[in-house]
Amino acid sequence: MSTNYGYIRVSSYDQNEGRQLIAMQQMGISAKNLYADKQSGKDFKRPQYQKLLRKLKTGDVLFIKSIDRLGRNYTEILEQWRYLTKIKKVDIAVLDTRIGKDLMGTFLSDIVLQVLSFVAENERNNIRQRQAEGIAAAKAKGIRFGRPPKPLPDAFHAAYQKWKAGKISGLAAAKECNMPLTTFRYRAQHYENANIL
Repeated sequence: MSTNYGYIRVSSYDQNEGRQLIAMQQMGISAKNLYADKQSGKDFKRPQYQKLLRKLKTGDVLFIKSIDRLGRNYTEILEQWRYLTKIKKVDIAVLDTRIGKDLMGTFLSDIVLQVLSFVAENERNNIRQRQAEGIAAAKAKGIRFGRPPKPLPDAFHAAYQKWKAGKISGLAAAKECNMPLTTFRYRAQHYENANIL
């Protein structure tokens, strides 16, 4: 006897899964057969999804609201789709895309899957690009990211000058400044680049 399951995913804890939940309830899926993750769709290492995979058996139906709720990586969506439909022999119902189960329906669903998963991955890449462009624009305006650097210790300038003149080693200069050697070298490089000399 087959069982209907529902899978819900949102990318972060501040997103609301209400729309997906309502869609699952309208399909008559019981709360005990609903699995939800609040995690990125970049891969399938999601706890509730993995738990759902262990429950699914031949003939079961997995409902998802849209293909991007399953995942956002084109190749991995295709692999997961094939695993579910060909190996586990589970039917998948994408609520935003309804296609029959005959041979033509199977053929069409494979084509639709490829298109939709491509669109899902493309949107993920667009989000990354927009984020990178936003960060670059902010940096161009002088907005700094991360923690502000600690002020240089009082002994830094003198230690730096001795180290640069070859009078002491980098390790000795770092000890005078009470910092690790890697930190001293990093700060010395920025010190040079800022033309503070």
